[in-house]
Amino acid sequence: MEPTAFPQDRTCPYQPPSGYQAVAEDGPISRLKLWDGREVWAITGHAEARRLLADSRLSTDRRNPAFPATSEAAASIKNRLTPPLVGVDDPVHKVQRAMLIPSFTHRRITSLRPRIQEITDRVLDTVVEKGAPAELVGAFAQPMPSMVMCHLLGVPYDDHDFFEERTTRMLSGQNPAESWGELRGYMLDLVGENQHRLGEGLFGDLVSTPESKVDRGDLVDLAMVILAAGHETTASMLSLGIFTLLDNPERLAELAADPALWPAAIEELLRYLSITDGFTRVAKEDIEIADVTIRKDDGIIFLTSVINRAKDVREEPDSLSWRRTTRDHVAFGFGVHQCLGQNLARVILEIALRKLFDRLPGLRLAAAAQDIPFKPGIAVQGLLELPVTW
Repeated sequence: MEPTAFPQDRTCPYQPPSGYQAVAEDGPISRLKLWDGREVWAITGHAEARRLLADSRLSTDRRNPAFPATSEAAASIKNRLTPPLVGVDDPVHKVQRAMLIPSFTHRRITSLRPRIQEITDRVLDTVVEKGAPAELVGAFAQPMPSMVMCHLLGVPYDDHDFFEERTTRMLSGQNPAESWGELRGYMLDLVGENQHRLGEGLFGDLVSTPESKVDRGDLVDLAMVILAAGHETTASMLSLGIFTLLDNPERLAELAADPALWPAAIEELLRYLSITDGFTRVAKEDIEIADVTIRKDDGIIFLTSVINRAKDVREEPDSLSWRRTTRDHVAFGFGVHQCLGQNLARVILEIALRKLFDRLPGLRLAAAAQDIPFKPGIAVQGLLELPVTW
């Protein structure tokens, strides 16, 4: 039988592609075919995914010639761009992650809550002032995380307009290379000649540590990865989370009736939406698992949206429920590469979604759900536009 093609577009923004669901019927480990004809392993089983994601014999190193490229564009830059943190293995990864951990501790993230609430209120003030109808991707889902990331990095407030504008342009596809270059140049200047301007954010933590020997270019590259990964995923979760709640009014009504359910709702939305669908790895050694032998240099793709809906893990996984335990999902990955900023993402999502629906209880879609455009399968899942009214 011909392997299923990867990637595939979703036909509903919060449901896995039907082709991925068919792959799961072949067992927890089966085959996919990439754009260039290469066959790779597809992981759809929950237990198998957690075991393999924690296995040091799998690599995220893009410099490995055997690392699978999931698109022609990815193949064209694979050997020219090695992102720190997410694209390297231990021991380099361990060193980079250890440098960043102090900025993402539970205590640090908790201390950010008042600032995140203030930022959310400010963005919502603008939305309300401009009135209905509104387009919430550009008016809320993108700028709100950008402002939080600006604060996290320690970007001076006087520069926040420049920083937020370039970030939004870069991540929305408007001259991304130019915006990337401008942001990187700004950050190089910030951690170089102008270190005295740094606040208490991540940059300040790193450059003010006496034992820190990080080259400023490497430091900036780390920050750019955190910016791109953290902003894009959080903005996408916000837009798609709003859409999903509006398209499931009975679940939204439960949250209005019992706000204590919001933390559980965020966890369930993370599982249900699985916006980072398709973690990619390459095997450094042969691995025996689930009656399958994954050979050295074989490519592996974790179909996150299917893994998080495994029927042997929870009942009715294709439905939304705020009243079950979902912390075993792999929306943030698993193992040593599990998302460093996951707790920050949870806080941003809870505050942003809760405040949005508190401020605008009459919020509703301003277009038919099937007409709202969303991102293609190769991208982080999310909406391109979110027209609403109230």
